[in-house]
Amino acid sequence: MKKRGKRYNSLVKTYNPKQVYTYQEAVNIVKKNAKAKFDESFDVAMKLGVDPRKADQLVRGTVSLPHGIGKKVRVLVIAKDAKEKEALDAGADYAGFEEYLEKIKSGWTDIDVIISTPDVMGEVGKLGKILGPRGLMPNPKSGTVTFDVAKAVNEVKAGKIEYRVDKTGNIHASVGKCSFPAEKLVDNINTFYNSILKAKPQTAKGKYVKSINFSSTMGPGVPVNELSFQTKE
Repeated sequence: MKKRGKRYNSLVKTYNPKQVYTYQEAVNIVKKNAKAKFDESFDVAMKLGVDPRKADQLVRGTVSLPHGIGKKVRVLVIAKDAKEKEALDAGADYAGFEEYLEKIKSGWTDIDVIISTPDVMGEVGKLGKILGPRGLMPNPKSGTVTFDVAKAVNEVKAGKIEYRVDKTGNIHASVGKCSFPAEKLVDNINTFYNSILKAKPQTAKGKYVKSINFSSTMGPGVPVNELSFQTKE
C-alpha cells in the first residue's frame, strides 16, 4: 500500500472519505483543502462501466468548458504556407511544418496541444511513437485535424479539453483551478459531466457511471453522489 505523507493524511481528516457528498459539498471541501504553494488544478475522476478493450466502448471526446481551465495552453499548429500564418494570427504559440517535425524528432514536446491540417498528417503520423504516449497526436475526432486552424486554436485557448477512458475504465480531467469561484467550478464540472453522459456507448451495459471523485493536484479524493448532478437532456 502506498504510504501517504503527513499533509495528505491531515487533509483526509477534514472530511469523511467513506461518505458520499453532493458535488457542491465536494467542491467546497476540495477548495478548502487546496493549500499547496501553487494554484492547484481541480480534477475530476470518473469510473465508467465500460470495457475499453472493445473498440465500440472506447469513450473519448472533447468539451469546451465555459470558464476555461485557468492555465495558458501552449498550442503548436503543424501546417504549411497560408495556414501557418492563419494559426499564428489566431494565437497559436508555434506554427510551421518541417522545422517543428525536426524539433519533435529531436525530443521537443514542450507543448500542450498539437493541431494539424489534413494534408500534412502523413508526415505527422510518422511521429506516433513520440506523440502518442504523450497524448499529443492530432485526431479528427477531437477537432485537432482540420483546415479551419483558426477555429481550432480559438477553441483550445478558450478552454476546450479532450478526454479519453484509460485501460482500467477511468476518465480523468482537470476542469479548472482551485482558486476559481465555486460557481465557475460547478459550471465547468456540470458541462464535463454531461459531455461524458452524451458519450455513453450504445453497447455499454449496466450502470454507466460507477463512481465520481473530486480532488486537487496534491489532495485526496472526495467521493461524489452522482444523483446531485444537474443533467441536461
